Amino acid sequence: MTRTVLARGASTSRWFAGLLSISLAGALLAGCASDTADDGASAGATSTEEYTTPRTMPEGKGSGESDGTFSRTVKHFQGETTLEAEPERVVVISTGQADVMLTLGIVPVGSTSGDGAEMIPPYLSDAFADDSAALEEVTYVGSRFDPDIEAIANTDPDLIVMNNAGKDATAMYEGLSEIAPTVATQGTGLYWKQDFLLLADSVGKTEQAQDWLDEFHADAAEFGDGVSDDPTVSFLRKNGDRSRVFGVASFTGSVAEDAGLARPESQTFTDETSVDISAEQLDQADADWIFYGVQGGDETELTSAPLWPTLEAVSAGQAVEVDDDVFYLNVGPTAARGVLTTLEDALG
Repeated sequence: MTRTVLARGASTSRWFAGLLSISLAGALLAGCASDTADDGASAGATSTEEYTTPRTMPEGKGSGESDGTFSRTVKHFQGETTLEAEPERVVVISTGQADVMLTLGIVPVGSTSGDGAEMIPPYLSDAFADDSAALEEVTYVGSRFDPDIEAIANTDPDLIVMNNAGKDATAMYEGLSEIAPTVATQGTGLYWKQDFLLLADSVGKTEQAQDWLDEFHADAAEFGDGVSDDPTVSFLRKNGDRSRVFGVASFTGSVAEDAGLARPESQTFTDETSVDISAEQLDQADADWIFYGVQGGDETELTSAPLWPTLEAVSAGQAVEVDDDVFYLNVGPTAARGVLTTLEDALG
């Protein structure tokens, strides 16, 4: 038997209640959080040395300014950008960056899409239902790898945010910078926390983002401490003809790491985000628990595989279908909260 926890269309009331609590806490604490160090890192942030996923602002990046202070000059992955006033019309060049902005209370005026994803995926529409009218007005500005420069210009942005991953980032940055001040993050799931902090800096909300992360880390650690029997958790995704298992240096892997959850030997790698497996290698996805996503939502693309019934997690009824957008396609804080809630529901 296969369990479904927080799958597409499932009830997510506890997740959204948790998100509301985190958002309110971040807003209340934003004005009294620890000061930001000169290199842009939060002085009170947790050391990253024991974690694969960086937890602080990248060294030498950020503005070093306190929340709400403008003008500020933000050092980022394509140079530095001066913002004279608090941005009000932000264009994002990835869904993960839309996640960041919404988590910080900002509805972007323009966004791209990519990898078969919607511009505003359902998990964000649901989590930020109070912003539904504004979300309907977000302008589509092309692919995240090939954004439409004219469409972006027509949104009259005062800030554009992009990342360096998987593209000619220098050329893209130069083109976008001609339209509006542009800030570039590193990109990929491994760096989602540092990118969250850097993007927050660009809109004057670094302390608010740090408060969010601190509470998220505390919640993850508390959950992990309460899990008995030290189960192993596996992360598996299928999109088209490609099946992959995800290691520690991945977005979902970072949440498991935050909770101190054990991984199967086949997924302890840290030099890659994921490893492709063939149908004959499906045993590499086995663990006490499997959390699997299928792009497009047709779980039979995995569950009809000949080796699927032979997996121990499947036999034990501990294979959990998850929202592919949340677990494997987007790398923002609201998605991370969704991953954690799914793990809590299954293992708690």
